[in-house]
Amino acid sequence: MDLDPDAQAAADLLKVLLPRPLHELGVAGARAWTRAHAAATPPPPVHRVTEHVVPGPAGRQVPVRLYRPCPGDGLPVLVYLHGGGWTLGGVDRVDPLCRTLANRAGCLVLSVEYGLAPEHKFPEPLEDCHAALTWVAGHAAALGADAGRIAIGGDSAGANLAAAVCLLARDLGEPLPVFQLLVYPATEYAVPRPSWTAYADGPLLTTGDVLWFWDQYLRDPADRADPLAVPATAPSLSGLPPAFVVTAAYDPIRDDGEHFAHRLREDGVEAVVTRYPGVFHGFFPQVGVLARAEEAIDDAARRLVRAFAAAAHV
Repeated sequence: MDLDPDAQAAADLLKVLLPRPLHELGVAGARAWTRAHAAATPPPPVHRVTEHVVPGPAGRQVPVRLYRPCPGDGLPVLVYLHGGGWTLGGVDRVDPLCRTLANRAGCLVLSVEYGLAPEHKFPEPLEDCHAALTWVAGHAAALGADAGRIAIGGDSAGANLAAAVCLLARDLGEPLPVFQLLVYPATEYAVPRPSWTAYADGPLLTTGDVLWFWDQYLRDPADRADPLAVPATAPSLSGLPPAFVVTAAYDPIRDDGEHFAHRLREDGVEAVVTRYPGVFHGFFPQVGVLARAEEAIDDAARRLVRAFAAAAHV
């Protein structure tokens, strides 16, 4: 199995632009590198983009960006949580992706600027994301949204947060999202599955990076046993929303996400997992760059449309 030609070109460029693993750059260096090498593709147009601020726990303010694909009220919503190892990135990083998902799924997309580690360690990013989900449900009428059709999703660390928000809402007895979009989710802490060994050196994400990102996010080793930090440690995943789990063939945490989908199914949750060949970790937001990203986004949008349609008839 080989990388797709466009993914191989991206991997070759990364070897030039990123000669050392991200974790060797440190937090400031990794953030600077990420900003300097953000995708330069023109963002797809959407009907309207608005900025809001969500009141968070302990007086924190959580900026969010709302994408509207069309006029009208009663639209379903996807709350989207960006990746970046809880340490890097923000709503700008996933702006083209959120625009594309809004257009293709015909839904509002609420992108959340949660607090980044290590300045904001667990559970603060989780609390910010939970606050955003609660806010959009409580303000649905004013936003032109349907409070009964809210999904949640994210990529990598964002998918970890999406799964953890669902666990938190379930355990609090709150209304759950109708669907989870989990893109190569970070759901386990350094479990030595085959992909962890085979793709330890990337492309892009190395196992050293994964461990470093966990160290930025978690307060201490005890957090590794907390399901709200590491969702695969939950004794049961029953009662969670149906999920679409996206994985990349060349990704050290590929098997983590696929095992999480297996756990969901074992506990009675509908979960579909699709492994996309020829690509590596980080491919999903590459709108207009990687053909496999377009395929995965189309698949995700179709599953969101089905989930929203099913929720409309409940």
